[in-house]
Amino acid sequence: MILKSNYQKLIGLSFSFLFMLSLIGLSVGLGYANISLIDIIHSFIYFNTSNEHLIIQTVRVPRALIAASVGASLAVSGVFMQTLTKNPLASPGIFGVNAGAGFFIVVAVTIFQVGNLQAFAWISFLGAAVASLSVYAISSFGRDGLTPLKITLAGAAITAMFGSFTQGLLVLNEVALEQVLFWLAGSVQGRKLELLLSVLPYLIIGGLLALIISPKLNVLAMGEDVAKGLGLKLGRIKIVMAIVVILLAGSAVAIAGPIGFIGIVIPHVAKKFIGIDHRWLVPFSAVLGAILLLSADIGARFIIFPQEVPVGVMTAIIGTPFFIFIARRGFNGQ
Repeated sequence: MILKSNYQKLIGLSFSFLFMLSLIGLSVGLGYANISLIDIIHSFIYFNTSNEHLIIQTVRVPRALIAASVGASLAVSGVFMQTLTKNPLASPGIFGVNAGAGFFIVVAVTIFQVGNLQAFAWISFLGAAVASLSVYAISSFGRDGLTPLKITLAGAAITAMFGSFTQGLLVLNEVALEQVLFWLAGSVQGRKLELLLSVLPYLIIGGLLALIISPKLNVLAMGEDVAKGLGLKLGRIKIVMAIVVILLAGSAVAIAGPIGFIGIVIPHVAKKFIGIDHRWLVPFSAVLGAILLLSADIGARFIIFPQEVPVGVMTAIIGTPFFIFIARRGFNGQ
């Protein structure tokens, strides 16, 4: 069902936002140690050093906020990549952005012994940028230029290459393997609030840029010839779009590691509700991305309780069938 009027879209966005907030509350309350709503409220008003309050403030709240931020960032990155490449399969995970950012962080840890959180963010951005430019350059070669199929194949190749390099470095350095294994699995478990705060400025800048240029994406979606005819500066817009993807996807990988499929699934789900108007698609995708990752993280705590499954495994379980469906529809002309 597509919400047609702006009023309906606003109501839908508001309900989605409230649902996201309720999931944040559930994420704080549910887990190995069940915590009541009263304890959650008291931890903010009358904080003491009890186990419950410490769990809430140092573990559960950062985990929930990180899950929401990462989910929103990956979803908006997927919207921008699909619009830029006109490929329904485009996402940071499929196009090597996550793998490139991950490889650069592993290099920093294994070879240069980098451990600074702020440095992780910049290194992640660099890896995301290198991977993005590599995929774009490789897929632009040939007579037909850039096509959805070529850019998908180039993304798969870059992802495999960086993944192989990453595994090779970790095999040679077992100490580094212990340091980054939790991060490579793609998880929000055990992440500190300081890690989110270290990349928060980049998330805010990327999000604001996404909202500011979202009306121009409606013009770009009509085709480059039409966009040029309407006076759109394509080169400038594409550069800003690339910056948005690098800031959001790079920050998400720096925080939680490579979590896949959110950037594929959420843009298509959002379009089913509000159509292709990017002025609404961007905020809807952000909220729905946060909802998906929060839900996956809550489910990951109980699927093999009392142990936890990395949330990247949960998103893969959800996203793989959807990826196959979109691939068949996208390359077979609907």
